[in-house]
Amino acid sequence: MKKTPRYFETLYTRYNKRSLCNPDPLQFLYDYPAVREREIAALVAACFAYGNVKQIIKTVSWVLNAAGSSPRQCALSATPDKLARIFKGFKYRFTAEQEIISFWLAVKTILQKYGSLEDCFLAYYTPADETVLPALKGFARELRRGCDLHSLVPDPDKKSALKRLNLFLRWMVRKDEVDPGGWAKISPAQLLVPLDVHMHRIAQKLGLTKRNAADITAVLEISAALKKYCPHDPIKYDFCLTRFGIRDDMSYDDL
Repeated sequence: MKKTPRYFETLYTRYNKRSLCNPDPLQFLYDYPAVREREIAALVAACFAYGNVKQIIKTVSWVLNAAGSSPRQCALSATPDKLARIFKGFKYRFTAEQEIISFWLAVKTILQKYGSLEDCFLAYYTPADETVLPALKGFARELRRGCDLHSLVPDPDKKSALKRLNLFLRWMVRKDEVDPGGWAKISPAQLLVPLDVHMHRIAQKLGLTKRNAADITAVLEISAALKKYCPHDPIKYDFCLTRFGIRDDMSYDDL
């Protein structure tokens, strides 16, 4: 059933609360007040945001603890031998030791080339673009260049919804009680919904899409639908909507 703008604003006012963040990998970003540290912690948290949420939290916590107090310094000082010692025997679902080593080396390459993850993204970003999709694809290609990141960073040239990278962007671009922001040069109006099976089910129930596949086409369709409710910040509703079905006290039936 199609909802009114007031419906979405009521949800945002009621549920867009930091107190409702747990369990969510977003919670780790609050530990990094410096943007250059936060962007790397956010990329770690987003890339591992697949699977059971309790295991996601456990894994992200372990990886960030292993990285030490400065994820940026961990990346800049990374060598294959050093990373092999830190992440020896690492395993999370489809991600094993060699891939997480490749991940940190890819981040190091980007930092050395651009200075920050943000500046890498901005190299592909055009304010006139309707969405961030072209820049997001460029950013993903930079991360994957010369590395096997099959489970952590999706191939941008396939039909993937790019959920985890869109989640990363939501965290880093938007700024409110929940999303800490930090990347101020990108317009929230261009963001795309982080779409997985959970959010796809919600979007179908709310009449935001009729598409059966949770792919990039559905992402664009749902994002465009949300933009009708809030043109300057359409993804502001993502956090509050995805609480339903995750928290024990917020059922799908309550939508």
